Amino acid sequence: MNNVENVVIIGGGPAGLAAAVYVARANLKPLVIAGSPPGGQLMLTSDVENYPGYEAIQGPELVSKMRSHAEKFGTRFMDDNVKNINTQNKPFTIKLSTDQEIQARAIIIATGASALWLGLPSETRLRGRGVSACATCDGFFFKAKTIAVVGGGDTAMEEASFLTRFAAKVFLIHRKGEFRASKIMQQRVFDNPKIEVIKNTVIEELLGEEKVTGLRIKNVETNEVNENFAVDGLFLAIGHKPDTGFLDGSGVLLDEKGYIKTASVAAWEARVGGNTQFDIANIKYQTATSINGIFAAGDCVDYVYRQAATAVGMGVAGALDAERYLESI
Repeated sequence: MNNVENVVIIGGGPAGLAAAVYVARANLKPLVIAGSPPGGQLMLTSDVENYPGYEAIQGPELVSKMRSHAEKFGTRFMDDNVKNINTQNKPFTIKLSTDQEIQARAIIIATGASALWLGLPSETRLRGRGVSACATCDGFFFKAKTIAVVGGGDTAMEEASFLTRFAAKVFLIHRKGEFRASKIMQQRVFDNPKIEVIKNTVIEELLGEEKVTGLRIKNVETNEVNENFAVDGLFLAIGHKPDTGFLDGSGVLLDEKGYIKTASVAAWEARVGGNTQFDIANIKYQTATSINGIFAAGDCVDYVYRQAATAVGMGVAGALDAERYLESI
């Protein structure tokens, strides 16, 4: 088959780039469709201090180093987006946003997930300057500070509780009068003396030029506005959306939130008696999807940890699985 790629990796973040290094070193000459713009969530991250080997590094610089590493071993890159994948026949056909088509014997999907934001211009301007969507990543920078968390689910409760390890005070702001989080998570927040809950309140604006200095908030029941609610940072915990829309109609199995189901998840579901919709007997690889020959890694699979380091590990696993799959066909 002429002009057929051995492995196409979709996604240019940590998972995709780690997979590229391993696939390239196996002499499989991978092609990475890195996205436009490329780089994933790390491109929106300023200081990274929890990635092994770097005491401190800027997110975009870390991505650049990973990409250069992959290029050193012969990885090729296209900074484009995928429109859809045709899995009906092999080799698979990948259609790009430019309508160019690429064929591949194996695919590793590592498109990540995007944090949901409030949609305020000031929020965009202050990302990395007091605005974050990852408490685990950035909580350390707010020692003895006053911060706010916005959200009403389990993630918001977890983030608020975690941030009390560093912050002097944490405000949990929710636009409704009731939380959708589990009762046990709510109780942990209510019992924490460092956390103050503010219900029925929305954030209308973030204040500050070089960094976050406060918020303008509004009570949706009374319409009372606080023009300068003083905080040093804001953590968004209103959810993430996996970047998997291009898989519609592909046959790649997703969960109810759009995350890709892999064999490791399906095997766990089978053990606890769930309906996996996977033929477990035919799945040999932990990162395999429901389509034989397509693998997935990183935040488009993982809705629990969402760390660059865990994404890298999953990317390596995806690469090794893809190599073994190609050896078997």
